[in-house]
Amino acid sequence: MNYYLSAAAVGAITFAFVSEAAATEWNVSVWGKRRAFTEHVEKLAELVSEKTGGEFTMNVSYGGLSKNRENLDGISIGAFEMAQFCAGYHPDKNRVVTVLELPFLGVENLEQEVAVARAVYAHPAATEEMAQWNAKLLMTSPMPQYNLVGTGEPRDELSEFEGMRVRATGGLGEAFKTVGAVPTSVTATEAYQAMEGGVVDTVAFAQHAHLSFGTINQADWWTANLNPGTVNCPVVVNIDAYDSLSDAHREALEASIPEAIDHYLTNYAELLMRWDSVLEEKGVQKVEIAPEVIAEFQSKAGTPIHAAWIAEMEAQGLPGQELYDLVVSTLAEAKGGS
Repeated sequence: MNYYLSAAAVGAITFAFVSEAAATEWNVSVWGKRRAFTEHVEKLAELVSEKTGGEFTMNVSYGGLSKNRENLDGISIGAFEMAQFCAGYHPDKNRVVTVLELPFLGVENLEQEVAVARAVYAHPAATEEMAQWNAKLLMTSPMPQYNLVGTGEPRDELSEFEGMRVRATGGLGEAFKTVGAVPTSVTATEAYQAMEGGVVDTVAFAQHAHLSFGTINQADWWTANLNPGTVNCPVVVNIDAYDSLSDAHREALEASIPEAIDHYLTNYAELLMRWDSVLEEKGVQKVEIAPEVIAEFQSKAGTPIHAAWIAEMEAQGLPGQELYDLVVSTLAEAKGGS
């Protein structure tokens, strides 16, 4: 029996092994359901697959890989290659990026939110802190200023915030504390049940989340212009997985980020344009807070909380003042160019 293979057969087998070795498949952990908040992740997966001819694929899982509070832990042990998380879920693990969650920073739109996040993510302190979790900051999930939905009579005076139980994480929770509210940091996926069960009176979310997690369906009113701040939710990749990418796959990933963010911004702008019709459809009253009430809230929750955050970070050996100044200067630059 002749066991020799032809040169063509050997070549075919070799090609098959090389092709197999060149294929990259990543698992991506997010939560909830596909929505405006995850559109850049979905777009990134689409673009990377296109640019690599299907050799680099991403499987986006909505809660099937990890709980949302545990995504950073999953990245650290290599349970999956990419994940999204929100800083307010575990501020002790991602102290640097919590500068972006400080209340009343003055961010006016999503483009400015992208600019300040990029600046902070590129700072060595952010890189070093994330490296402790074997994570590399890839891109932000820019969200507009949070606003409240609530039941019963609208709360449009600061005195009415006294004792108000509000779902608010991170810097937003601290802001509401300054006016006597009682914040709770239940996750986004738990917010509807917390509102339905009377655990909270109000929920602070961006528009897409009020829709996606159903809190708008419980609401009698929504504050159109309170705008106390937002949360910061990075998309990160496992450093070992990133480093093991071929040059071509790494280039495809990096080159796709700006386009993925642009897609996210376009998609979110469409949601904001139809928001008033959503409120009308669901019978939710749009409440405008008086300028003097917002100014009073800002005086209590703005500068004092900023100063406290800087002091706390400096005490922990982090460049709190430098990071805060970076946000302020980047924001000023972004506003000047807009």
